[in-house]
Amino acid sequence: MSQPFFTVKDLVVDYGGVRAIGGVQLELQKGEIRGLIGPNGAGKSTFIDAVTGRRIPTAGQVTLGGEDITRLPVVARRMRGLSRSFQRTSIFAEMPVLEQVFLASHQAQARDPEADALAILDELDLAQYVDWRAGELGYGQQRRLDLALALVGSPSVLLLDEPMAGLTVTESRELADHLTRLARERAVTVLLVEHDMEIVFGISDAVTVLELGRLLAEGTPDQVRANPKVREAYLGSAA
Repeated sequence: MSQPFFTVKDLVVDYGGVRAIGGVQLELQKGEIRGLIGPNGAGKSTFIDAVTGRRIPTAGQVTLGGEDITRLPVVARRMRGLSRSFQRTSIFAEMPVLEQVFLASHQAQARDPEADALAILDELDLAQYVDWRAGELGYGQQRRLDLALALVGSPSVLLLDEPMAGLTVTESRELADHLTRLARERAVTVLLVEHDMEIVFGISDAVTVLELGRLLAEGTPDQVRANPKVREAYLGSAA
């Protein structure tokens, strides 16, 4: 197997006297889709915050394409190809769709921001709404717009924090299809935090499970599904 493209080594995050993340390791290959699951309080969002620079870890190392980015600020990491989305959409409701994607592309220093923005919107079936204000879109379309904002500038690693939150089953599947296709076509490495187990196990190449800030299990979707500790702690009958 080739060298991992994105690695997290012995990551530790402390909140005062509480250890929220305790020595978690992660290795992702280029173009891989990795699911990250666990119950509320498992440390998933804290993990993503530390990896993307919103919180400086107590200890550990994050590397992207062989470069140590552990102490870089958020913007510097974005310039190096690390992008993310949030549980709540980061769109501007009163701003036209194309305008805000163009601005995000410009900030990401895309070579041709307008062409980049239009291409992303077309790939996410949003091209017909370029002149609409974002607030006029349906919620499923707003979620796709949020994904567009994360994909501009051709990031190499994309961290998604519950991108299907609040969507219907049909909308979730549509967004999952878009995400899978874009990840393959653009060779984007994806770390997906998501509570919808059907989506996670359906599109992930591998799945990592956290329990109280520590690694509980890791493997292919089938291996994780079959893990008794995972079934008992997180999946229950859904496994």
